[in-house]
Amino acid sequence: MPLGLYISVPFCRTKCTYCNFASAVFSRAVFERYVDRVCADIHTTPEITVQMGGRFEPEVDTVYLGGGTPTILDSQQLERLFVTVRQNFRLLPETEVTVECAPGTLSPAVLETLLRCGVNRVSLGVQSFVDQEAASVGRLHKRDTVLDDVARLRQAGITNINVDLIAGLPHQTAASWKASLESTIALGVPHVSVYMLEVDEDSRLGREVIAGGTKYHAHFVPDEGLTADLYETACEQLNAAGIGQYEISNFAREGFESRHNLKYWTRQPYLGFGVDAHSMLLSVSEACEAVRLSTSDSLDEYVAGAAMGRTEVSRQDALEETFFLGLRLTRGVDLEKVRENFGTFVVTALAPVLVDLAGVGLIDWEGDSVRLTRRGRLLSNEVFERFISAPSHAST
Repeated sequence: MPLGLYISVPFCRTKCTYCNFASAVFSRAVFERYVDRVCADIHTTPEITVQMGGRFEPEVDTVYLGGGTPTILDSQQLERLFVTVRQNFRLLPETEVTVECAPGTLSPAVLETLLRCGVNRVSLGVQSFVDQEAASVGRLHKRDTVLDDVARLRQAGITNINVDLIAGLPHQTAASWKASLESTIALGVPHVSVYMLEVDEDSRLGREVIAGGTKYHAHFVPDEGLTADLYETACEQLNAAGIGQYEISNFAREGFESRHNLKYWTRQPYLGFGVDAHSMLLSVSEACEAVRLSTSDSLDEYVAGAAMGRTEVSRQDALEETFFLGLRLTRGVDLEKVRENFGTFVVTALAPVLVDLAGVGLIDWEGDSVRLTRRGRLLSNEVFERFISAPSHAST
């Protein structure tokens, strides 16, 4: 089974106040050392994979550069990453190659480099088409910047474009959110990701909201009820426009689903490189189903050569992942496949959980198909927790 490759580029022009990722603003002097380390890791992948007990697969059908903002690397650094990937893996002709971009970072030189390196999909971190909302969280672009970037990408031949939006930003209202959705639909992009603002201790904005403060426009953050309403509005308007929901946060026109992200949700193998990158590989041992690997979330530790973390995925772990990852998808989980992979008795043991969740309207259960309901998508973490705690005991 072909691998997906993810390369983390944790550098940004500015740190958005809502961001809880392992990314930050660093001196450009660090960029070259970081690229050196990532390329070295890619070169040693076969050996490291074997040491970690994973099954190495040289064929690749998705590559994803995420961040951070990969497009703040210079052209030579970007090209080194892609050249190193192609030196060590065999990219299939249909490989989906995605790069995340902050609007305004697609200089002519960077765009030319992306084309030369075979990039055929770009994800733009727009978050809002309302300039006040974008500026309130530290985004440096304006609405016109996004329109110009999309026009130049299309002119260059890259039409597979994703737009990220966030529901729940400071100053956001039902009217301003509708304006962002209408701008997105009018652009005609084939893929849209919609996230609800995460309010937690891992971001500056989240900490300020929790503390009841006013820094970072925290007192203008919509309450949970309005944020949920905004998400529901997005589902309705995007689906009506032919950009169908296929995952809790993702919408696409037919044939434009993110093939890379589908690997995560369907438990296909992938390798991650760089700071705070994660991998899942099929195990070479019968003692476990798979191995998950992780790198340090500290840039200094990663560049210094910190060892990777390793976690074995048992049969029980794999079963739980099948549900809490599979239920993210609109199509849900196929119980017949669960029986094939884990045994008939597993589905029987889970029946009480399915009955309970269906009874309170969180899932639709028809025959062998189990899907989240509209309400279930809003309370998805509660649903997933039920499957993690359920006594199913998958067989070996």
